[in-house]
Amino acid sequence: MADKYILALDQGTTSSRAIVFAHDGSIKSVAQEEFEQILPSPGHVEHDPEAIWSSQLKVARDALAEARLTAADIAAMGITNQRETVVLWERATGKPVGNAIVWQSRISAPICDRLKADGLEETVQRKTGLVIDAYFSGTKIKYMLDTVPGLRKRAQAGEIAFGTVDSWLIYRFTEGKQHVTDYSNASRTLIYNIHELDWDDELLKILDIPREMLPEVRPSSGELAQAAASFFGGPISITGCAGDQQAATFGQACFEPGSAKNTYGTGCFLLLNTGHEAVTSKNRLLTTIGWGRDGKITYCLEGGVFIGGAVVQWLRDGLKIIKQSVDVEKLAGTVKDTHGVYLVPAFVGLGAPYWDPYARGTIVGITRGTTEAHIALAAIESMAYQSRDLVDAMKRDSGLDLSELKVDGGASVNNRLMQFQADILGTSVRRPQVAETTALGAAYLAGLAVGYWKDEAEVARNWILDQEFSPSMQAADRDQRYGRWQKAVERSRDWEEHD
Repeated sequence: MADKYILALDQGTTSSRAIVFAHDGSIKSVAQEEFEQILPSPGHVEHDPEAIWSSQLKVARDALAEARLTAADIAAMGITNQRETVVLWERATGKPVGNAIVWQSRISAPICDRLKADGLEETVQRKTGLVIDAYFSGTKIKYMLDTVPGLRKRAQAGEIAFGTVDSWLIYRFTEGKQHVTDYSNASRTLIYNIHELDWDDELLKILDIPREMLPEVRPSSGELAQAAASFFGGPISITGCAGDQQAATFGQACFEPGSAKNTYGTGCFLLLNTGHEAVTSKNRLLTTIGWGRDGKITYCLEGGVFIGGAVVQWLRDGLKIIKQSVDVEKLAGTVKDTHGVYLVPAFVGLGAPYWDPYARGTIVGITRGTTEAHIALAAIESMAYQSRDLVDAMKRDSGLDLSELKVDGGASVNNRLMQFQADILGTSVRRPQVAETTALGAAYLAGLAVGYWKDEAEVARNWILDQEFSPSMQAADRDQRYGRWQKAVERSRDWEEHD
């Protein structure tokens, strides 16, 4: 099998990618395509499910064509996806009933407020490991069922299917034959019991979601489905599936309890492997399923930052102070520090550990001497500060002190950000040679299922260090800067008017 390859599909928030991986974990080919972000109202984000599907199919074909491979050369296919995003479609036609509601969207925040007012937070956390927040799929499903006339009745009749993006893609790749998801994606829905490993009837009743519309939950590594021959000139087995952050954790070879990674993508996501034990968070982090394989479940603690690398897109598209995202490092490099400026990118509220859907973006510390370079550097540093918020909460929950942090994602190529991350954490930051760890994790899960890789130890040997960043900031300076960040965050909190 070593002469074959693994095809990994990485369906993200702003683009769809496909990467062909060789046995040593190196990249044979890659294809990527951005798709439209639909912003109907402040704090609400949608995608066209057909754009997700067509862009993902196109890049999969392009990656195979670039590598000059056919379906027969592919040992297996893995899928990883933006999590919590909700697609509802007609089973008979495969046609979406509306736009997908994206994980970033705050449209269901009022539903969450009612659930909290009803005293359901403890019940939800105990069963799902999650907090009540508009981030998760359950309240988005309820919102669609509540607002689209006749939809709940059709769902009860079994005519409507719900899926996170992985389910939607698999449904289309199998021409409607398979309606499935994996443990990791199911664990992000607010309606899945992560201890009993089943959809939770009490939570389904609370949210008035019919069980008839839900996918079957399967292991993250194993026989999930088969892509129809019509798409690639031959069938390809889909044997790996995981939400993007769990896939990145697997791709970073964080197999031991206590190992952690941070992904700097549209958001920033820090996951800590806690082994086969689900650790309940007392600091408003999430207890989530990392993956399920070989009959065992691996759990993680997770903290998520909603706006990470997306703050750089805002500098490009909103403020227009840079032409391309890569220009931010050069602009920020023209100043030695932020001149006391702090930028809190709470554009769609704040995620962990604050969970404040009514926070909004804030820039503080501006003087007459402030320039666009100071604001650019403050934007970069906001990713590191928000990640420090997560690390501190994780240490309190787990009792573990991180000896190192593995990093990946688009913004991890920014050396200034990585050095500042090491400085503000006081912990060494390690970046691997293959930064595409999300897709790589999906590839590993798929390949392990078919014997392409023998075991996790073989996978771990593929991890090669690109660069290590060691902390060089004085402790007093670190504490002073982080203290100012915390003050800035407080000024962004609870800004939006609400009942």
